[in-house]
Amino acid sequence: MDFYIDTANLDDIKKYNDWGVVDGVTTNPSLIAKEGVSLEKRIKEIIKVVDGPISTEVIATDSEQMIQEARKYATWHDNIVVKIPMTIDGMKALKVLAKEGIKVNVTLVFSPGQALIAAKNGAAYVSPFVGRLDDISEDGMALIHEVTTIYQHYNFDTKVIVASVRHPRHVIDSALMGADIATIPAAILEKLFKHPLTDKGVKSFLADWEKVKDKQ
Repeated sequence: MDFYIDTANLDDIKKYNDWGVVDGVTTNPSLIAKEGVSLEKRIKEIIKVVDGPISTEVIATDSEQMIQEARKYATWHDNIVVKIPMTIDGMKALKVLAKEGIKVNVTLVFSPGQALIAAKNGAAYVSPFVGRLDDISEDGMALIHEVTTIYQHYNFDTKVIVASVRHPRHVIDSALMGADIATIPAAILEKLFKHPLTDKGVKSFLADWEKVKDKQ
């Protein structure tokens, strides 16, 4: 399972990339807006740090303008993946872009039917949003199970990116279900590393070492 970091903060991307756990990056207009920089400038900065897929999202809502934006983004680097929303216009754009060899990540997916349409239209990636479903008392992980099962039945090449991750258990459950990727906020990525028994064990080992180190 690949880990993507879900942020446009360059310091965070550098930090976690140095930890050896970042296989790619996902961004969106909200994350870019928080950084106060131009989209192109930040994406090109990220490309210099992470050698993996970098998702950047179109702003347009009609298919023709989506296509134009996507073509522009794709010129920035071979690792660029263009995020297109799961709308009718988005799927029209996807059909064209997939034929041109532009990698598309279909975002804002909330049902297995949407994921099926995206795969049939040639999406390289699909991003089901588990946390937002949990927020409205639906079962986000049930969606991941359904999507991965459908894709396995029909041997779709589309990779599943589990998005809107709220806690480490989302990541673990996604891995158990065979999802290809989880895109993880920085705070959740840190939590994956930690367990109180690990901290307790390290503290205990060091305390024991202090008792005997002068005898070595």
